Amino acid sequence: MMDKKTHDDTNHQGKGSPSISRREFTLGIVGSCAVLALGCGATFAPRSALNRPPGGQDETHLLSACIHCEKCREVCPQNAIAPAHLEDGIMCMRTPRMDFKAGWCNFCEDVEGGPRCIAACPTLALHGDNITPQNTVIGVARLVPEWCLAVRGTGCHSCVDACPYGALSLDEDHIPVVDETICNGCGACEYSCISLRTGIITEGETDRAITVHPLEVR
Repeated sequence: MMDKKTHDDTNHQGKGSPSISRREFTLGIVGSCAVLALGCGATFAPRSALNRPPGGQDETHLLSACIHCEKCREVCPQNAIAPAHLEDGIMCMRTPRMDFKAGWCNFCEDVEGGPRCIAACPTLALHGDNITPQNTVIGVARLVPEWCLAVRGTGCHSCVDACPYGALSLDEDHIPVVDETICNGCGACEYSCISLRTGIITEGETDRAITVHPLEVR
């Protein structure tokens, strides 16, 4: 039988032992996952530039001001904003990036005051006045001929039809051509591209035949 002194000592140790809050536990798990990810090839800095929402083209400012609240994603009427992933770099994780597989950016031209993502950002990580498709460039579209259905003579011109700003046209061979002086990287072409939806047509094909790339990695 446990004597009174031992019993009291046990109770005292239990009461005096440090406890871990749910928040501390969660932060510990996140930190452990980050360390594990680093060992698996994730990087601290961004691997490459990302397509950012309107008002987020100043990468240094965005990374310093973004609090990962995802309010910009929640209010996007086109469903075109997604959180960056760990493989985009730990610094970028959960910051906003454009997802042109899910939607495209119309710069909220039909909304008074401009893009909703900018209006919703509580820290001005996304910022800017009078943001329009004419004065803001998210990126530039680039065609991969080997994956393009039009190059294979199918007559496809989905991306040309989808472009709302006249940055895409067909050349004499009916192949889409991007006018980089007009393209603002809205992503309508990438969103509408049907190359993958029609089945794998080229060995090694992993993306749509036309995709938007940040200016730094064109």
